[in-house]
Amino acid sequence: MTQLPESGFGLYIHWPFCESKCPYCDFNSHVADRIDHDIWLNAYLSEIERVSRETSDRVLTSIFFGGGTPSLMAPKTVSELLNAVKRSWRISNDIEVTMEANPGSVEAAKFKEFLYAGVNRLSIGVQALNDADLRRLGRMHSATEARRAIDIAMSTFDRVSFDLIYARQNQSLTDWHAELQQALAIGTKHLSLYQLTVEDGTVFQQRHSRGQLGGLPNDDLSADMYDLTQTLCDDHGLPAYEVSNHSTPGQESRHNLIYWRGGDYIGIGPGAHGRITLGGQRYATDCFRQPKAWLTALQDSKSGESVRDTLPQQEILIEYLMMGLRVSEGISIRKANFLGLSPATKKEVSALVESGHLVADDHTVKATRSGRLVLNAVIRALTNTI
Repeated sequence: MTQLPESGFGLYIHWPFCESKCPYCDFNSHVADRIDHDIWLNAYLSEIERVSRETSDRVLTSIFFGGGTPSLMAPKTVSELLNAVKRSWRISNDIEVTMEANPGSVEAAKFKEFLYAGVNRLSIGVQALNDADLRRLGRMHSATEARRAIDIAMSTFDRVSFDLIYARQNQSLTDWHAELQQALAIGTKHLSLYQLTVEDGTVFQQRHSRGQLGGLPNDDLSADMYDLTQTLCDDHGLPAYEVSNHSTPGQESRHNLIYWRGGDYIGIGPGAHGRITLGGQRYATDCFRQPKAWLTALQDSKSGESVRDTLPQQEILIEYLMMGLRVSEGISIRKANFLGLSPATKKEVSALVESGHLVADDHTVKATRSGRLVLNAVIRALTNTI
């Protein structure tokens, strides 16, 4: 049997459209002049009906509207989708319903409508708190608009988070210290703080390959920025519960914890991924990436899935190690043994404990602060033994 012990059950709904494509972004997002919201609503409703037939016995614990920019959706669309979800699954009493949003004034004006539709957590893509860096990142909002959107969100929703990117071009440690202090002073109970990475297939990657993305920090400065981030967030009561995510206790993203704990989640919408256990077998699902291709597939075959692959036990274990070591709670030894943790992998865990990169007891294995700095190398060392 390949099912992990229960780690939650979530639904991810991908809205693929943005007002513009950011140069650092490698997400499946598209700019469209016109969107027929009725067509898209009917398509999502069809997918909800299809996937719920397979999993109607499960209790849904989280819903996440991601993108793209899902706050560009019509509130009526969100409301009808959430009503369909409630008809299709049993819903946990404290279900988390998150929507990603951009700080533009049009989206901010709709926050209350999203609340009435059933959204109870907002995640705002701010990325920087000064106009010069926002322009470099290709963002369409100003720092003033970002602060206004956060203020409106905090007066509307009980749970609000926002994202910042650091280790940006020509950013000094002093710059990041001042900006992070400013962000923490705003008072949200969750922050997502990501180091800038140059992803393949992005405009930034093209610029970087031509030598036109200067001023990026070296490894030492990046490490100093990471250490500063941990210290300041700890001091303000928002410790890291995942490599890039910080919150007060109890305000963690429950949906993202499903991913990191190896739980099941359904992905619908163009380019959405899923992990789902049916009949004791775990599957990886992918949806068609291009919006038109996804809609066409629904019309032709009544399914937006392009792939449903059986995951072998070995791959499930690798995914669990890769995701579980990202969170501060670490991986459960019981779950790892359930998935077939080998003597060779246990030996490597001991070696990484000895080197100070991991810490372990009878129940869990966790990355240390120094281990999180080189987490990719730690994970690679473990997965190479599987």
